[in-house]
Amino acid sequence: MNETYSTERTANFTKRPQSSPLNLLWAGPENSVAFDSESQRLQLLNLTGPLFAVVRGEEIGLTQEGHPAPNGTHPLAAWLPALLPESLGDDGFKTTYGTRYALYGGAMANGISSTQMVIALGEAGMMGSFGAGGLISARVEEAIHKIQAALPQGPYMFNLLNSPSEPAMERNAVELFLKHGVRNIEASAYLGLTRSLVYYRASGLSQLPSGEIRIANHIVAKLSRKEVARRFMEPAPEDMLSDLVAEGKITPLQAELAKHVPIADDITAEGDSGGHTDNRPLVSLLPAMLAYRDELQEKYNYPTPVRIGAGGGISTPASALAAFMMGAAYVVTGSINQACIESGASDHTRALLAQAAMTDVTMAPSSDMFEMGVRVQVLKRGTLFPMRASKLYELYNRYDSLEDIPAKERETLETKIFQRGLGEVWSDTVAFFTERDPRQIERAEKDPKQKMALVFRWYLGLSSRWSNQGVPERRMDYQIWCGPSMGAFNDWVRGTTLEEVSNRHVVDVNLQLLKGCAYLFRLRMLDLQGIHLPQSLANYLPV
Repeated sequence: MNETYSTERTANFTKRPQSSPLNLLWAGPENSVAFDSESQRLQLLNLTGPLFAVVRGEEIGLTQEGHPAPNGTHPLAAWLPALLPESLGDDGFKTTYGTRYALYGGAMANGISSTQMVIALGEAGMMGSFGAGGLISARVEEAIHKIQAALPQGPYMFNLLNSPSEPAMERNAVELFLKHGVRNIEASAYLGLTRSLVYYRASGLSQLPSGEIRIANHIVAKLSRKEVARRFMEPAPEDMLSDLVAEGKITPLQAELAKHVPIADDITAEGDSGGHTDNRPLVSLLPAMLAYRDELQEKYNYPTPVRIGAGGGISTPASALAAFMMGAAYVVTGSINQACIESGASDHTRALLAQAAMTDVTMAPSSDMFEMGVRVQVLKRGTLFPMRASKLYELYNRYDSLEDIPAKERETLETKIFQRGLGEVWSDTVAFFTERDPRQIERAEKDPKQKMALVFRWYLGLSSRWSNQGVPERRMDYQIWCGPSMGAFNDWVRGTTLEEVSNRHVVDVNLQLLKGCAYLFRLRMLDLQGIHLPQSLANYLPV
């Protein structure tokens, strides 16, 4: 029977009675055992081999050398296997997408998650999702060519952003993805299923000679509501499949196969995040999504259950570890990538993000779902965008047309927010939607309130582009999507090389996150075995 014992934390080492709770002994070179905290940190940081906690007198030391042995020289208090960053997460996720790590960089619209970022992550064995949302087809097609040339075998994803007010954008994006063989997409901001999404999924289905269903087009859905998640965990609706068959978009066989697979391979439980968010706490959302997945898996008995990952708030080793320990198959980073030099953001925007605290964020009206009252989380430090955008939504709710807005309010719009006349803004809006989706202009010409919405969306849409392009005269209007995780990241890296924006490379940032996660995982495993190391070893700092 193991002896009852206690531990005592000290500044430099952990005292323990000379007994072994494992009833094992260790044999190895005496000089390999580290007893001071700095030497122990080096042992913990080497994740490639096993780690042994060896008792010597009243001290406990760490070593990666030697082995358990019946004729050993010292009691063995605990031992840990090797734990590489690539060991974290679900192997099925890594196999499906051809990644080395169970992590991907989530999409940020308007190309903020740029081709450069996607390529860098892909080359490092991670995966990036190109921010196709808000971009015209020509820009998206250009990005497809560039990424596929650099990563012919992947891994990469393209974002498909739900745009209820501009369904043509979604249809065009899906057609491009199918035309160019984009096999992995990240579906974001969806309130329900659309025909375009079902078309993408079903058109990639085929049947092997064994009868097994082959899925060629993979979908990762970023969601924060169970009622929406259910639609993605279920097979495609039969009415949509029937319509697609009637239109010649998919074959009858594909429609039949689609009844036996879920819409999404993976669902990212999206907690409090930058951009579109329900501000849900991840510690509540992720377990709920996992339980819901298990309930539906029992009903549908898919050969491969839908995997549940975690996004929103993943910006430190501790948050990544929390997600994996709660059962996440993979983790998704977002806001912290925007502050990296590979992002499509401007230097000024990246500098603002690097100064952000957890409290420097707020909610503001969304451009793509403005009329619905949907809000996005943005940075409030160094910009007046949140206040000005909220003013526009207030006016939209109060008046039925631009002409109804009082003269004083109109003057404020033209001089302070738009910085140009409403007539000029409308002319620019007509030119923009003539290229993008002419039906928007047709609707607005018949509906004064819709015209007002498009004029206001001119500001909301351009504000993120001003931020990306670094337009100096519009700095106070920058719309910068950002969650509180940005502040947590800045706190973590303060005093390290990653504090400087110029040192923030997206691969290094994410690798440090995973390496720190593995480091903290080892500490927790030692804690569970009764080994409590000095407090100075409790945190992982980028090295």
